[in-house]
Amino acid sequence: MTERQAPRVERQGSSAEARGDRPGLLERWGTFLFRFRDFLFPVVIVATIALSRPQFPRGSRTADLWLDLVGILVALAGQALRITVIGYRYIQRGGRNRRVHADDLVTGGVFALSRNPLYVGNILVLFGLFIIWNAPLVYLVCVPFTVIGYRGIVAAEEAFLSRKFGEAYDEYCRTVNRWIPDFRKFRAAVEGIPFNWRRVVLKEYGSWTSWISTAGVMIIAESLFTAPYGESAFLTNAMVALLAVVLAAYLVVRWLKLTKRLRA
Repeated sequence: MTERQAPRVERQGSSAEARGDRPGLLERWGTFLFRFRDFLFPVVIVATIALSRPQFPRGSRTADLWLDLVGILVALAGQALRITVIGYRYIQRGGRNRRVHADDLVTGGVFALSRNPLYVGNILVLFGLFIIWNAPLVYLVCVPFTVIGYRGIVAAEEAFLSRKFGEAYDEYCRTVNRWIPDFRKFRAAVEGIPFNWRRVVLKEYGSWTSWISTAGVMIIAESLFTAPYGESAFLTNAMVALLAVVLAAYLVVRWLKLTKRLRA
């Protein structure tokens, strides 16, 4: 939804006052959260998980393993969406100086199906982790924090884009969903756009390392909560092996990126 290419236009991004309008509460919350999201999201989510304990459906460890599988599939769906978005059309979502910023209105690729496909992917990944942990406190705190947080960020971005791009953005909003991608338009949206797998690897290796590692640690913790190591050794060892593979892959990609042997 936002893209950064050249240093320009910062004033318009923060200037509801220039129009004489006062931003609404949701927009102000989104503007604040946009600036500090890299800190606030991890702190709130990790702290809530650390203060809670997973619950097994009907006290069944077997049922919990199936629930873990559901959570993994939800997270994988989110990651797959992010890969698809970035492979066909990457945009910079970090803004400029921790403020919402855009040089161009991006409407191609998967952004022709949803105005916020990367955020939808993020939400699915987080929801997948919440399902894996399956703690009431996580559902009570992290789910609303995530939903309201991303809704606020989107409100702040939409206000900026509407001010900057005017009718072009309004027309985009009229024809493209805010959240749910319309995959019926997928083939037409990506026609003629090559899929850049190198860009996917370079941009996403940190993200998938983070959530896969988190999922693995959660499953290990769940296993140790329910039984001594000896009774859950197979699953625990499997998760440790997965974590080792993920870390090794991260280090390899990191090396390829730093040495410029892999470029987008």
